Amino acid sequence: MKTTDRELLDYLNRLFPEPGCALHFSTPFECLCAVMLSAQTTDASVNKVTPALFAAYPDAFALAKAEVSDIEPLIRSIGLYHAKAKNLIGLSKALVERHNGEVPEDKEAMRKLPGVGVKTSNVVGAICFGIPAIAVDTHVARVSKRLGYAKESDTPEQIEAKLEKIFPEEEHIRLHYQIILFGREVCHAVRPECERCELTARCRHYKKSSSIKGKKS
Repeated sequence: MKTTDRELLDYLNRLFPEPGCALHFSTPFECLCAVMLSAQTTDASVNKVTPALFAAYPDAFALAKAEVSDIEPLIRSIGLYHAKAKNLIGLSKALVERHNGEVPEDKEAMRKLPGVGVKTSNVVGAICFGIPAIAVDTHVARVSKRLGYAKESDTPEQIEAKLEKIFPEEEHIRLHYQIILFGREVCHAVRPECERCELTARCRHYKKSSSIKGKKS
């Protein structure tokens, strides 16, 4: 690895020595549901609705028998709740029919479930089965582009491939969590806290914003 990449890992290890998933769950099935629900909303919002959801529907067999109208009131406070209610039931039926109610370890099989995409399968694969991956959400994409690991035009899949090529496999799961935390707590989309950051020397956003400020002054 390049020295700067080692510096990044060391920096994130100092900032976030014990990173982990912010979603609350107790089984792979609950994890899959929670991650799917987290699309375009916050983990905190998901954690508010999942206790009641999992109490009512603790496994795929139970949730597969539900109606959309049963699920919607339980998750109404999060975004896209109607589509997510349909997907929860659809993926539960698929799990029962194809995998005896269990979440498959194979990510390709996971991605064939309703509402499950690349990011969701990567996150669940990493959390539940220890399969190395750097799942790309908005935080990972933003930080990767600002630090020069990816182009502005890169898709999440392209960013994922680049990051996984740069960093050793044994760092992927941990780094995924750390970059998300860094994006949430320091490298915000709006008004990033650059004064707290040790990576400004390589940050495209910082250089651009500093240049604009210089011209204005």
